[in-house]
Amino acid sequence: MAKQALIIFVNIISISAFLARKYYKRNGYLMSDKVVKFGGSSLADADQFRKVAAIIKADPKRKYVVPSAPGKRFSDDVKVTDMLYKCCELAGGGVDFSDDLAMIKERYNGIISGLGMDMSLDDEFDTIAKELKARPAKDYAASRGEYLNGKVLAKYLGYNFVDAADVIVFDTKGRLLLDQTVDAVRSKVNGLENAVIPGFYGRTTEGIIKTFSRGGSDVTGSIIANAVRAEIYENWTDVSGFLVADPRIVDHPDVIETITYRELRELAYMGASVLHEDAIFPVRSAGIPINIRNTNAPQDPGTMIVSNDYDFSRESLSHTITGIAGRKGFSTINIEKAMMNNEIGFCLKVMQVLYNNGLSFEHMPSGIDTMSITLDSAQFEPVRDKVIAEIRREVEPDHIEVEDGIATIAVVGRRMKNTRGTVARIFAAMAHARINVKLIDQGSSELNVIIGVSEADFAEAIRRIYDMFINSEK
Repeated sequence: MAKQALIIFVNIISISAFLARKYYKRNGYLMSDKVVKFGGSSLADADQFRKVAAIIKADPKRKYVVPSAPGKRFSDDVKVTDMLYKCCELAGGGVDFSDDLAMIKERYNGIISGLGMDMSLDDEFDTIAKELKARPAKDYAASRGEYLNGKVLAKYLGYNFVDAADVIVFDTKGRLLLDQTVDAVRSKVNGLENAVIPGFYGRTTEGIIKTFSRGGSDVTGSIIANAVRAEIYENWTDVSGFLVADPRIVDHPDVIETITYRELRELAYMGASVLHEDAIFPVRSAGIPINIRNTNAPQDPGTMIVSNDYDFSRESLSHTITGIAGRKGFSTINIEKAMMNNEIGFCLKVMQVLYNNGLSFEHMPSGIDTMSITLDSAQFEPVRDKVIAEIRREVEPDHIEVEDGIATIAVVGRRMKNTRGTVARIFAAMAHARINVKLIDQGSSELNVIIGVSEADFAEAIRRIYDMFINSEK
């Protein structure tokens, strides 16, 4: 039964690959090599490894593979990276960590035996144990999850293994040296038919293992795609693409078929993302599209993330907006002063107060005699009284007050610029729900509209906007 299921799965993968190739050709992409990155949930156990191998083998262009460390197998499970962090913490405190390291070894041995492989990681784990006893460094410990998974996956696929420490280069302060990294990658993979390159880590110019922030395997995949001039960077995870809205708020939201890097950045800033934020720039600068795909539903086309000058004339999706995202936890400083608009340097003085107190603002809508400044509440709270006192002293307002509990919602879409009545429809959706809009901000690009509402109205506001622009346009 399991064998038959696997055969069916492989057939689905093959059909999906054929359809994907047609999609890429239709949209004018060059047919060259692909970089594929698989997240921790995609490589959590032997069954997931089989799915990943089927996906890779279904398309001969998937030559460069970037794996994460094994993720959770079930909701209460522990990620291997977290297990490694614990070993490092114990080692740093002089506590025996052998039992904890043995549990990690058992995880990998379970994958190896489940795949029917003849492979031992004994030497690797002996090296890890010695290193942690001598120098319990967090970055080194955390990197071993991807390193070991890369070793296992390369063996299972019959691919070449390239240690990320040999190609991902950081300076002594831990900053990525992209040009040196690209040169190192190209030199290392030159002449190789394929390669598995672990994600998440590299090495400084002094030879010390350095990791990206959590989720950094996305960044590694992006860098490798840039270096090999990939046709596509496929990022395989446990969701079928980027969703129009948060599924915790909107039931079964649509998947975004195509999104530009600019739109993605706007939505990601508001907290809606399935990618590490630093993963965008290496491929964006090289004009390489990203395809977000689901390892457990490979037949789904996922979301294409493309350059801003992409030709959308053949696009089938016709919704006015691309996505909705929002964040809670803001405060607004409302300032009133008669003839404010005639007072030279008024805004500058207010901004100087914020600067002197280490504050940045999110939005600053204003009128003739009014100004509202929206800030992150967590940053503002420790210096609230000081900031208000300094604003009073610097600009002598007629009235000043602070309103807390503000949520901001971004409605993002490249089509809004050429669609009349978009803002009117947002306000209509709010009016029908009796939700008071406390602020509105729209940039000159007309790529997004920001509204502010009470945190109590946050979820309902998103649902109403979704209904207005997505459900009503179906």
